[in-house]
Amino acid sequence: MTQPAYQRIADDLRQQIIDGRLAPGERVLSRTQIREQYEVSDQVAIGAVRLLTSEGFLEARSGSGTYVRRKPELKRLARYWYGTSDRDGSPFRSEMARQGREGTWRVSSETGSATPQIAERLDIAAGDPVMTSRYTFLADERPVMLSTSWEPLALTGGTPIMFPEEGPHAGAGVVARMRAIGQHIESVQEVVTARPVLQSEAELLGEALGSVVLVIRRTYRTAERPVETADIIVPTDRYEAEYVLPVE
Repeated sequence: MTQPAYQRIADDLRQQIIDGRLAPGERVLSRTQIREQYEVSDQVAIGAVRLLTSEGFLEARSGSGTYVRRKPELKRLARYWYGTSDRDGSPFRSEMARQGREGTWRVSSETGSATPQIAERLDIAAGDPVMTSRYTFLADERPVMLSTSWEPLALTGGTPIMFPEEGPHAGAGVVARMRAIGQHIESVQEVVTARPVLQSEAELLGEALGSVVLVIRRTYRTAERPVETADIIVPTDRYEAEYVLPVE
């Protein structure tokens, strides 16, 4: 299948940005220049610029032109959280402190029913009751990451940790909270994929539609069962994930 002309032009300009031939803050070709250089119509030139703008590569400045978007400084998100940092406190707060920033979050929790996909991850039946918690994580007051977690109410219901951010263990990591009710986590699994940001996520994170996010699908397990699963959404223009794994 022949690639549409606007996509071909966008691919070329995108590669120039990735390679550094077009630097952050640099003005890109005008619509007229694109039309002449690539021998295309105005409509095709506009389509290429709109595509790159929606993907977060370009930004338009009123009365000035279109420029390569300056992206935030890329931070490294170290995924060795499952050691001492998660025993008594929040792993996110510990990681932000390591970076010299204040880590906080907003959260809302509500009871609901497990979808077939979540039920499979928690090894429960579809429709079983779960506690769903939606987090917006902030570094120095700025949203940097989202997470939605699910815990089976058959395990946590009626206990002091039923609501993750209420009670005597509010704000603690999953390992510490589960240990408080006699559940000793022995392993954690993470599956990492990437996809375009959803509109609701873009609004919360201040990202452009078309931007790419990492989706880290995390599940905590004891020797007997999964006790929590979560989808963690990380903007790729702000963080790269670093995995530090022990070798036995």
